[in-house]
Amino acid sequence: VQLAGGPGARVAVLPSAAADPGPVGEAIVGYLNQYGADAFLVPLAVRLAGRDFRQAADDPELAAAVRAAGGVFFAGGDQARITQALVREDGSRSAVLDAVWELYRGGGVVAGNSAGAAIMSSTMFSAPNTVFATLRGGVTEGREIAPGLGFIGDDVFVDQHLLVRGRFARMIPAMLKKGYKFGLGIDENTAMVVDSRRRVEIVGHKGALLIDLSRATTDPASAGFNVSNAVISYLDRGDRYDLGTHTFTPSQAKAGGKLKAHEAVLREPVFSADILGRNAVVELMENLMNNRRSEAIGIATSGRNTALPELGFQFTFSKTRDSVGYASAAPQSYSILNMRLDIRPLDIGQSLARKN
Repeated sequence: VQLAGGPGARVAVLPSAAADPGPVGEAIVGYLNQYGADAFLVPLAVRLAGRDFRQAADDPELAAAVRAAGGVFFAGGDQARITQALVREDGSRSAVLDAVWELYRGGGVVAGNSAGAAIMSSTMFSAPNTVFATLRGGVTEGREIAPGLGFIGDDVFVDQHLLVRGRFARMIPAMLKKGYKFGLGIDENTAMVVDSRRRVEIVGHKGALLIDLSRATTDPASAGFNVSNAVISYLDRGDRYDLGTHTFTPSQAKAGGKLKAHEAVLREPVFSADILGRNAVVELMENLMNNRRSEAIGIATSGRNTALPELGFQFTFSKTRDSVGYASAAPQSYSILNMRLDIRPLDIGQSLARKN
């Protein structure tokens, strides 16, 4: 609301992604108005009964209302419904989507949650498989991935529900497929605020993962998905990251809390048997950063209910000379920069057989 103009700001709510867009959109309008906005519903959704979404997308009155607003908010749901509703069948922008872009370029704010965050990059997950299936089978354009709306720019990939659903691992195959060097994944109840100079600030409950593939390599001759020399960072609430200069500024609470390697208190091996589990990746990174050891291992398998999964993946996290950690005292939280990540296929059955 503040970014859209403060108290009384007009905010256009687009419920296009929702399975039941009317009630969902009205609820979001109510929430925004509780925070001082003058929000309104834009009745444009594939599943909105009684309205032709193609006609609504090119309705000049709806487009004018969006253009005059201070902000736009995309509801969550299925991100493919957003692009279906706003992009014409020939791939061109509808009048309402043009209005959103005019608002954005004029200094307005474009926001969204869940599916509304996924559409912010020029490529998005559209009909994805599970995270493990994505590692095993890759992604296909037009199926698992599809064009997004690209508000963050063409050089950064965006994903959401990152930590609670282990989705950081599915970002990497998609980024490699489309040639992205950088990706940002936001967790639940958390937001990334990107200003006009492409400076990112993390706000909310948790944080975001930054994936850097600028020096990453893969071995196409190797059987199964693999990547070497990826770099992963965890940006916590209050942290800032400049997408233009790729510089990091810790939150005020962590400004004096840079971790020193010789002061690391942990010595035990760091291991996760379910690196795709809820918050597992950040917990492993925190334990490694505060450890005298330089390497940690995480394992992903095809399912917790499988008696003897045949295929898995090994995630090796390594501290390098570029790795840096920051900590705040109360409540304790960490920011972690530049940890190396290598992923390789792992035959679980053979590994267990060798141990036996």
